[in-house]
Amino acid sequence: MMKHIDLCSGIGGFALGFEWAGLSRPAMFCDIEPWSRKVLAKHWPDVPIEEDVKVLANEPEKIPAGGRNTILTAGYPCQPWSQAGRRRGTSDDRHIWPYIRKIVAQKRPSWCVFENVYGHVSLGLDEVLLDLEADGYATRGFIVPACSVDAPHKRDRIWIIARDISNAEGSGSQGFDTAGRNGEGGGKGVQPEFAGICGGEPILGDPEHNGSPSAAVAGSAGKAEERGAEGQGKARQSARTGRPGDDADVDVADTDNAGREEQRQREPAETQHQAAECAGTWKPEPNVGRVAYGIPGRVDRLKGLGNAIVPQIAMQIGIVIRQCEASATGQFKSEKE
Repeated sequence: MMKHIDLCSGIGGFALGFEWAGLSRPAMFCDIEPWSRKVLAKHWPDVPIEEDVKVLANEPEKIPAGGRNTILTAGYPCQPWSQAGRRRGTSDDRHIWPYIRKIVAQKRPSWCVFENVYGHVSLGLDEVLLDLEADGYATRGFIVPACSVDAPHKRDRIWIIARDISNAEGSGSQGFDTAGRNGEGGGKGVQPEFAGICGGEPILGDPEHNGSPSAAVAGSAGKAEERGAEGQGKARQSARTGRPGDDADVDVADTDNAGREEQRQREPAETQHQAAECAGTWKPEPNVGRVAYGIPGRVDRLKGLGNAIVPQIAMQIGIVIRQCEASATGQFKSEKE
């Protein structure tokens, strides 16, 4: 089992998914939200929890893992990139990627997995990938929606997978191409097993796009449209109407969106059905009543769920990483063994 450094942990979606995959056990959590830290402490009572990524970046000795046999994850704040906000990018005070990059450079995990909203593809993703590649990591991003693991809503997200290739001979990095996206053989930077993960569409590695993620996404988006043009149209329309159901970027974590979610749950079912019919065939999330009225901490719970990743997707990514490690080092045994 690998050691797992989980930054911007939320309520532990990465840790849960990777444990299901038999990939890793958490060595440390870090989240700025007190309510999320309470959830983490309840389910992983023996794992240390830090509060601030910025502090860890300046005090890396607090992180009890690193190097070979370590995986680092972060669902870093989406507000700088989200189409539901002002998209201030690097000028947003919630932009913490430089601190996460500093931790990656200091601890040198074998693998990194990051998650963010769809809007990150057109704003900020180039910086993240180029930073990782400059630090010796092969990278690729995938658009993987929640519906790929049978969730009843779309929720497109960008998942970034990176592997340390700075010491290819000794780090089990077989199958990776150090030429980079701009060189010959671009697109070989990640094991082929990742190509169809959860039905996700890779947005990098096409040499015709000259190595630009924001340019490459045009081809990826076209393929996504072929798979479900009406669903994509519904996602865009929901952003305009303010309905949080299936917007590709709307996150219940935002206070305004949490309020809209609560209002939507009070709407008659007939009204919701009519709105779905007008918007297209991709219907809004079912009115499952995520958090019952009168339950303490309702806003915190809605915010935590909105910030959370889908652990079933993390599990699938973890299974593929486990297979890559097995083929490279023989460290892990198959399920049959």
